[in-house]
Order: sequence, then C-alpha cells, then structure tokens
Amino acid sequence: MALHAVHHVAILVSDYQASRHFYVDLLGFTVLRENFRPEKNDWKLDLILDGVELEIFSAPAAPPRPDRPEALGLRHLAFRVEDVEREAAALGAKGIPTEPIRMDPYSQKRFTFFRDPDGLPLELHE
Repeated sequence: MALHAVHHVAILVSDYQASRHFYVDLLGFTVLRENFRPEKNDWKLDLILDGVELEIFSAPAAPPRPDRPEALGLRHLAFRVEDVEREAAALGAKGIPTEPIRMDPYSQKRFTFFRDPDGLPLELHE
C-alpha cells in the first residue's frame, strides 16, 4: 500500500445552514464545492482546510449521535493548533464554549474539546 495522507472526513449534519455557518464562517474552512443533490433532496458541501477536505452532508432525518464521544465510529475530529489557549479564547469570543484545557499524558501537548452544532466532539490539540 502507498497511503499518503487523509484526503477527507465526511459528517452528517441535521441543519445544513447552521453547520455551513459554523465550519465556514466561524472555523474558517474554505468552500470547494456546494451542490444540491435533487435525487437525495439534500446538500453536499465540500470544504478544505490546509489540504484536508471535510464533506458535509445534510441529513435532517438521521438518528442522533448515541453518546459522547464513546459511540462506535468517529470519536472526534481534531485540529492541530500552535496555541490551544489562544484558539480556545478565539472560539469563546465567537460564542463557542470549550472544555477546560488539559494536558495529553502521552504527547505532553495541551488540548481541549468543543462541539459543532450537532454535538460532534471537535478537538484543538497543540
């Protein structure tokens, strides 16, 4: 095998406009493509951040995430940052609360969690 990098992560969202605002306007992702899919009666939004794509699929009838974050499947999505404290403060200024900053006992780097509009756990990690 010759894997090079993660190409994209896909998530289902219940409120397309709220999630689009969150990921584009608040977190700073760039829109690559935005398409309405009439055959599925939904939207697919392709975003990019530093070479990694995030696919947003609108799915208002999807069941909610069963538990945080210990459900099978995607546990959380982590973003690498230079300074967790600074970025957590920036999120707070945008009305996005974060958990207390903790130290990862294995990497010895600081991290914190916050949530997207559907409650998906997102992480800032140095």
